[in-house]
Amino acid sequence: MKDQTAAQTWHVDVEGFGLDLPIVPINPEFAISLMMVIDLGVRFGAHVGERLAAKIAPMKPDIIVGPATLGIPVAIEVTRALGLDHYVVLQKSPKLHLADALVQTLTSITSKGEQRILLDRAAIPLIAGKRVVVVDDVVASGSSLKGALDLVRQAGGNLVGAGVILTEAQDWRETLGPDADGLVSLAHIPQFAPDADGRWQPIPGT
Repeated sequence: MKDQTAAQTWHVDVEGFGLDLPIVPINPEFAISLMMVIDLGVRFGAHVGERLAAKIAPMKPDIIVGPATLGIPVAIEVTRALGLDHYVVLQKSPKLHLADALVQTLTSITSKGEQRILLDRAAIPLIAGKRVVVVDDVVASGSSLKGALDLVRQAGGNLVGAGVILTEAQDWRETLGPDADGLVSLAHIPQFAPDADGRWQPIPGT
C-alpha cells in the first residue's frame, strides 16, 4: 500500500491567519501537525504578537520570558506589541556565560532525550519580584512550558500567566496543573492516528 501520509496537512485558523501545517509522524501510530514559527515570516510574527499581547495585557506583565528556540520570536513580538522593551530568553544550550546559570530539566514531544533550560543569572534582576508572563509557540505535553514556569519561580518572578500560539491535544492540562488556568492561546490543533487506509485522522478528544 502506498504511503499517503507524507503530503497530508492540517488547516488551522490562528485568529484570522490561516495555516496549512504538515502532518509529521512521530512513529507509525502517532503524528502531529508541525508549526515552525521561524519559517512563517514577519507578517505572521507580527500578527500573533499583537493577538497574544491583547490577551496578555490584562495580566499587566512587567516582563515577557520566552524559551529558546521557537519561543524567542514569540517573546520579541509580544514584547513589542505590549510596548515593553526588555524580554528574557531561557536558553537550551550551554554557553560560556551560562556556567553558573539557574537550570531546569525537561522533556519535549518534538525533541529526543532529556533537555535543560537555563537562565543567565545576570537576567535575574529582570524577573525577580516582577510580574512575569511566559510565552512559547506550542504547548503539547506541557513539559517544556512547565520547566519554563518553574525556572521563572526559581528566579523569584511573580508568574501571572502564560501564552502560546497553539495548544496541542490535552496532555498539557494535567502537566501544568493549576497553571493551566492562566494559559491563553490563539488556536488549537489535535494529534493524529492512521485510519485503515493509512491516512492520518484526528484522535478523538485531542
